[in-house]
Amino acid sequence: MLPALKQLSQLLNKGLRATASQLVRQAGQILANQEQQTGAQVRIRYLAFVKQMQEQQADLGRLGEAIAHFCQIIHNFAPGLFQCYDVDGLPCTNNALEECFGVARLHERRATGRRGAIPGVVIRGSVRVVAAVTSKQHLFSAEELQPRDYLQWRQLRAQLQQREECRRQQFRFRKDPARYLAALEAQLLT
Repeated sequence: MLPALKQLSQLLNKGLRATASQLVRQAGQILANQEQQTGAQVRIRYLAFVKQMQEQQADLGRLGEAIAHFCQIIHNFAPGLFQCYDVDGLPCTNNALEECFGVARLHERRATGRRGAIPGVVIRGSVRVVAAVTSKQHLFSAEELQPRDYLQWRQLRAQLQQREECRRQQFRFRKDPARYLAALEAQLLT
């Protein structure tokens, strides 16, 4: 009887693998968007497919748990998943975006020599990351780098200075907490 159970288990596992690959293939066909549909249309088709997967979930055994998790993730991220079909040049995967951040991280590592997280990215990340990504795609002239809207430029500078001051205060506290707190109390009393 034991060999029969082993054979049955192997058959079930083979069936589950075939079902999983078929589901992945169907999902891929919808996302490939050969019909050149809009993002809303692709979203409707894909979410209908996900609902169909949920309905089959109980029949799929161990694969059902993975499908439940997959469906939950799809429902959480569905609002932003299909914009690539409506916006020209927006990649369908986040690989290109990850590459951009990787380039920025590489430049920061080379400039600072740090291997770990770089505190400057927290303070000046909104400027540095954009500069690293855009400078790779376009060589800017001096005229293009000159600010056009000085009010917006001053607001950005003020934000950056505020972040720098916040980081300085954190450093001062870590360096000598007692002196930092004493100075803060004295400041409040005056």
